[in-house]
Amino acid sequence: MSEGSDKTSAAPKVRKVKVPDDFTGQRLDNFLMRELKGVPRSMIYRLIRRGEVRVNGGRAKPERKLQAKDEVRLPPLRVAKSKPAPALSAPLAERLRNAVLYEDRDVLVLNKPAGLAVHGGSSERQGVIEMLRSIHPEGGALELVHRLDKATSGCLLVAKRRPALRALHGALRDGGVGKHYTALVSGEWPASNQHIKAPLTRNVLRSGERVVTVDEQGKFALTEVRVRVANSTASLLQVRLHTGRTHQIRVHATYAGHPLAGDDKYGDPGFNKRMSALGLKRMFLHANRVEFGDILVTAPLPDDLESLLQRLNLDL
Repeated sequence: MSEGSDKTSAAPKVRKVKVPDDFTGQRLDNFLMRELKGVPRSMIYRLIRRGEVRVNGGRAKPERKLQAKDEVRLPPLRVAKSKPAPALSAPLAERLRNAVLYEDRDVLVLNKPAGLAVHGGSSERQGVIEMLRSIHPEGGALELVHRLDKATSGCLLVAKRRPALRALHGALRDGGVGKHYTALVSGEWPASNQHIKAPLTRNVLRSGERVVTVDEQGKFALTEVRVRVANSTASLLQVRLHTGRTHQIRVHATYAGHPLAGDDKYGDPGFNKRMSALGLKRMFLHANRVEFGDILVTAPLPDDLESLLQRLNLDL
């Protein structure tokens, strides 16, 4: 090669990464998002599905909880350098600071606004967790304890230290974290139907979109429901999750014959159209309360949802 000519970049190679002690309990998909920066989440799911990612030599599912010293095989990828995430605007940064409902040395609880994804991905340059890291002293130490859909508002639990994250994940598995929601569904929900037990299966489409269905071979899922107020048009429910399956409330509500208002994936288009005419611009699902240890944090119902209830004569 003559002097001054460009060198050919080395071809990407397979990497094998040992899971650090601090990452015990982290999901495989989230671990890969850290290790394969710039790779869209949809591609990460495809790599896992095709078996190109291996854990200790074997295939693994995206939700697998990693253990210290696990060996994760990363396939050779040539990743285009991604553009830096846009700087967080001062008004949005202030809005997020003001949305913190509770904080101590281990955790914070955010009143997540509707319309913000909890994490960045192929269609989102950055999500709530990335935004929080940019404005919070702990920065990269912040981790989501659980997730909320983009359209869902309310209590989002975020760990500030890895030990707290592991403890809260353990509490989630053991039923030590109470997650409560306010939901509006179509029709008059029967007061006697207080528990929905229907196993759920999650499918990831080629596009990376997640679709959940009731399936006898799926994972156990239990949703507890209490009717707060109802009429022939709609019912306002207080919902508690006893399991944390993806889209659980949305799929269980449709399975029970009373789809969630504003749900464009599993809902009733006719009912959604009527609710839209009354001013509903998003899914009516709000995480109004979270309990962990001896701590209880509540988030008031947003004004847009309160206004809809008044128009439906369902205000409390």
